[in-house]
Amino acid sequence: MTKTILIIEDETDILHLVEYHLKAEDYSVLTAQDGTKGLDLAIEQLPDLIVLDLMLPGLDGLEVCKALKRNSKTDNIPVVMLTAKGEEVDRIVGLELGADDYIVKPFSPRELTLRIRAILKRFDRETSENTQIKYQELHIDIDSYRVWINKTEVSLTVTEFKLLLELIQNQGRVRTRDQLLDRVWGYQFDGYARTVDTHVRRLRKKIGSYADAIETVRGIGYRFKEA
Repeated sequence: MTKTILIIEDETDILHLVEYHLKAEDYSVLTAQDGTKGLDLAIEQLPDLIVLDLMLPGLDGLEVCKALKRNSKTDNIPVVMLTAKGEEVDRIVGLELGADDYIVKPFSPRELTLRIRAILKRFDRETSENTQIKYQELHIDIDSYRVWINKTEVSLTVTEFKLLLELIQNQGRVRTRDQLLDRVWGYQFDGYARTVDTHVRRLRKKIGSYADAIETVRGIGYRFKEA
């Protein structure tokens, strides 16, 4: 089935460049050139992935991302931020808001399409036959991408869910940052170890009383405590 990708980008040349390369990969493409229209289109069409610029007229990219993650219809749609703002703080803010990846302009269209393919493949990856996981009072439903703690649902992005699942399915074993990048993000990329750290920090915050179950193994990665 053809995947639909929404591009929210105000620079016409870049918009057309990304659109061209995505269509060449047989994706169906929707476009918007300001944040407000892009958000409306996302809610209306529910694309499989969104490529989102930060510097937009109307709502900026960060506000669009916030709104997407607050809406139950769009909170699980993966977001790739595409922006000229390459400072580390900008990348971290985007990831903290729930973006799944971050690409800085100028960029390689091939790299962008490879990352998009990896993200979509990750979301389509077949799950194991055991679709229910329990860790004390933490309950994971793999099929529905839902998590509960003490019967209260916890709102996670798809990337956060995948990260939690990868860690909890490997209880007691250390997962290196490179392993997590490969299993959760679908690729490895120099300098993106901090992406893992940012998502782990956000995941710990969301799972509250179970935050300490995710142990930091200094210089290596992370380990989920055995129950």
